[in-house]
Amino acid sequence: MISLPLSCHGKSSSEISTELPAFIMGILNVTVDSFWEGSRFSESQAVDAALQMLQDGADIIDIGAESTRPGSQYVCCEHEIEKIIPVVEKIRCYSDCPISVDTRKKKVLEAAHKAGADILNDVSALEDDCTIAEYVANENLAVILMHKRGIPAIMQEDCSYANPFGSINSYLCERVAYALEMGIAPEKLLVDPGIGFGKDLPANIDLVRNCGSLCGGLYPVVMGLSRKTFIGEMTGCSVKDRCGGTLAANLLAVQYGAKILRVHDVKETRNMLCVLENLGCDSV
Repeated sequence: MISLPLSCHGKSSSEISTELPAFIMGILNVTVDSFWEGSRFSESQAVDAALQMLQDGADIIDIGAESTRPGSQYVCCEHEIEKIIPVVEKIRCYSDCPISVDTRKKKVLEAAHKAGADILNDVSALEDDCTIAEYVANENLAVILMHKRGIPAIMQEDCSYANPFGSINSYLCERVAYALEMGIAPEKLLVDPGIGFGKDLPANIDLVRNCGSLCGGLYPVVMGLSRKTFIGEMTGCSVKDRCGGTLAANLLAVQYGAKILRVHDVKETRNMLCVLENLGCDSV
């Protein structure tokens, strides 16, 4: 069994646990332009989709209303709030599961937390809004600190690194230090190398292979590999046909040290983790 200090809404327990080798975070995009159409949901579809993910084995639901795919444009706070809050509120009518909100903005996080969200998933690692870290600390929220280079509109214009792991690891260590300085509890910190966010294929491979060593292995590692371009580069498959490649990459990521898998295909990921657990393979 593994546990993480991610509060379950409405429960006194401060941890969630799983018998599987990693936790599953289901992706719920209330957007019209996320890179895979299978992850886009309207408000009326989103709650049913979330409940199905939970039934299929998701431990966490991650809700986002601002696409950060390569080439995308940022949206305003009001748009995110309008899209996210009704979904969080409706999920809370049925479940006390941990809910993560994928945003860079304090106003969005504050509204989502009041509606029932428990975790901040920040692709900017607390950089884009100078007020968000203080709020996270004051509310004792968990936060995922992710690495990206530049902004989505141009991030793939410069995606090579002389030392991918060293560069991304240094950045995440700096952001962890900032979070701690702002008063965020160390047990509330998670890190994400940001696969595909301003990185080429060799960089992505290096980061998957070394993910468990990020920040000295002191913080749980979140991996978002699901159906991404680097899977297509390795397999030659389009987005809709990348489930198999994603499962293989996620299996290896867990063996390399990942603790949370952020995925579109929850049921298939749970089946993979069940097989990995029963085969008893601790490392590659």
